[in-house]
Amino acid sequence: MKTRAITALLLTAAALTACTTTSSSSDKPEKKPKSTPSVNMSPAEKAAGIPPEPTEAKRVELLRALAAANPDIVKYEDKAIDAARNQCSAINGGGSKVDWTASQRFTYKDVTTTEAQGKQINDALKGLKFCKV
Repeated sequence: MKTRAITALLLTAAALTACTTTSSSSDKPEKKPKSTPSVNMSPAEKAAGIPPEPTEAKRVELLRALAAANPDIVKYEDKAIDAARNQCSAINGGGSKVDWTASQRFTYKDVTTTEAQGKQINDALKGLKFCKV
């Protein structure tokens, strides 16, 4: 009887071990593969005032403008692009605290963005006409 219980326990442990995943030991930031952004956007994104992902040239221009406000936020390029797109919903929606919202949206991982930098980000997004949908 004990042998059957021990065998069942060992088989369960082996099955659970096989289901676990290991993470990479690399400390490098994760980058998504570069693909051609779609100019199509979902109706929900359009209704929320979120623009489509920028094309490669617009992406470079946007990252450069964001880096002028806070160089650290572009360490994670994809995160910065997503934050910029989402910040457009606050700008286009006429939010009351858009500079504060930008400071929160662009604070992630080891990056801190101040409200003054948030204002610079909003000015850059408006100046580039990035938030026009």
